[in-house]
Amino acid sequence: MKSIDRIPTTKLQRASKIVSTGAKVGVNYIKYYGEKLSKSEQVAKENLNKNNAEDIYSGLKQLKGSALKVAQMLSMEKNILPRAYVEKFSLAQFSVPPLSSPLVVKTFKKYFGQSPDVIFDEFDANSVNAASIGQVHKAKKNGKDLAVKIQYPGVADSIKSDLALVKPIALKMFNIKAKDSDKYFKEVEDKLTEETDYCLEIEQSKEIAKACAHIPNMLFPSYYNELSSNRILTMDFMNGQHLSEFVKHNEDQEKSNRLGQALWDFYMYQIHNLKKVHADPHPGNFLINDDAQLVALDFGCMKSIPDEFYTPYFELANKSVIDDENLFSKKLYELEILNTNDSAEEIIFFTAMFHDLLSVFTLPFQKDVFDFSDPEFFGKIGDLAERYSQNTELRKFNSNRGSKHFIYMNRTFFGLYNLMFDLKANQVKINQFQHY
Repeated sequence: MKSIDRIPTTKLQRASKIVSTGAKVGVNYIKYYGEKLSKSEQVAKENLNKNNAEDIYSGLKQLKGSALKVAQMLSMEKNILPRAYVEKFSLAQFSVPPLSSPLVVKTFKKYFGQSPDVIFDEFDANSVNAASIGQVHKAKKNGKDLAVKIQYPGVADSIKSDLALVKPIALKMFNIKAKDSDKYFKEVEDKLTEETDYCLEIEQSKEIAKACAHIPNMLFPSYYNELSSNRILTMDFMNGQHLSEFVKHNEDQEKSNRLGQALWDFYMYQIHNLKKVHADPHPGNFLINDDAQLVALDFGCMKSIPDEFYTPYFELANKSVIDDENLFSKKLYELEILNTNDSAEEIIFFTAMFHDLLSVFTLPFQKDVFDFSDPEFFGKIGDLAERYSQNTELRKFNSNRGSKHFIYMNRTFFGLYNLMFDLKANQVKINQFQHY
């Protein structure tokens, strides 16, 4: 893969890239309308999605940073976006063009005053992994194999302007009302800002690794403050395959169940015991080693869960609450899904909509043991997403629903469910966390 010698860092440069990407998308739509005349609607739409996904990803991967991180987040929404987007945007998880060697050296000199060859006994100038915010290089020091994560130049400084550029796209894609959307975009901005602070990431990584060390079949790297800065992070190099690669060839159901249980327990322990969670559950953040142990990486995105959100959120995982009309309505108000100024029509519609969604989404919590390989469960989620994405009433109301905390909590569960499905774990004990 060809390396990158420079990244657009000014607002004008980044805005120009977004505008040129938008122009390509406009051309794709012209092609689409032409193809509709000579080909079937389905073929024309598939070509449109494929071309748009290619052009949007091509533009974002050159920008890197927040813009590419948004693509990475969207790639986890397998039941919302067309498949062409999911496949292309999923590359943002661990496969984007890396920085060139001179730019890597320049970054080290800026933060350490020395080149990496001086700091480490050995340093591989070719990256082994390049994602949305940074890339990873192998190194050695005092006999230890190390992974050195280097943040792309300008990423931290362009978060606010990047979000301003992608905001109109997000508003349209998710039918968000612009005038009430500030709290949601501020939540995303704050989390992205935290992700660019590698000193904070080291603190969070050490905290979670220590707190979750007792969970069977989970491993965590050690982190090295003396070899890190706010834009460069050094940790143990962990051997293993990315989860997405492992599942392509694994045929051992016992391994699938063991890994699925470790993943589920890891998340439930964080959520219910620490009230804080690794809110970036995509395949690029998990390795599986030769002993079929799960290695958790990248704790830059941690979501704290306040009690006022945690309590009603998980009470709605209780079937008796879902089926109690008055109690269910009370929880919807507590979570800002319903508002006191809603019309009777809105109350009826959104109560029914969230009853549908939660009746399906909380199914794992209704059982002691759950089969995450069951395509019927994920089919139900997909059917609901499809139905409401095309619902004219929902578009008519055009109002923002729910606490800002939903953004990363729902992202966590969507990502976790998808990983569990990829693993095909079919004997997962759901309430294990209660024993800790």
